[in-house]
Amino acid sequence: MNVLVLLTIILFILMVLIGGKKGARSFIALFFNFIVLFFTVLFMTDPNANPIILILLACTGISCINLFFINEVNIKTTTAFISTIVVFVILLFFIVMVTESAMIKGFGIEEIDDFSMFSSLYIGIDFMKLAIAVIITSTIGAIVDIAISISSPMREISYHNPNISRKDLFLSGISIGKDILGTSTNTLFFAFFGGYLALLILFKDVSYSFGQIINSKVFVAEMLTILVAGIGVALTIPVTALITAYMLVKKDG
Repeated sequence: MNVLVLLTIILFILMVLIGGKKGARSFIALFFNFIVLFFTVLFMTDPNANPIILILLACTGISCINLFFINEVNIKTTTAFISTIVVFVILLFFIVMVTESAMIKGFGIEEIDDFSMFSSLYIGIDFMKLAIAVIITSTIGAIVDIAISISSPMREISYHNPNISRKDLFLSGISIGKDILGTSTNTLFFAFFGGYLALLILFKDVSYSFGQIINSKVFVAEMLTILVAGIGVALTIPVTALITAYMLVKKDG
């Protein structure tokens, strides 16, 4: 049996055994997310398409799948979705600014040496917009995860303490966010390190200096993604806490 098929079956069984109905929904959501991203990439090959608009639509769809399909439509998923949209609106202007300043558009020299020997690098896409789309795509998962991780326990706190004030519920959300902020940012960092371990070894083998490494386009692009995602995670905590507290507590007591 193909290794990928075997691992997929094992993942499905574990998700169903541990998560039950919600675990099965989560597994199906993986394929829905893949389909959304697959068609987004196909549409991006159109010279008249705008990668930023396409990826924003795709991320909205992914957010709906991960929140409403898996956890159904309720107050906690609604507040998490609203928080995700608000954070992305804030981040979008920041991403555009830093992407233009860092000049990370296009391929890095480490990525084109072999590829350029047999194929043209002209793909008819605005690389600046594509770089922005890549960063947005890389941050969506972390932001949605943080948003639901805060809104869900806040909903439980409000349910068991119906007389809690809006301020106290907001502070509870901030406290929850503090506990998961460090682990979330570390997850982003280790994902980068694991994915680019071979590249870092290549830097060592070709005797890149520290200055050459931190100034290489591919390294800067990935670090920029991590930093922007970290900023998005940090912003999601107060935004989600504020929106959830406002929606759960109708009157500030």
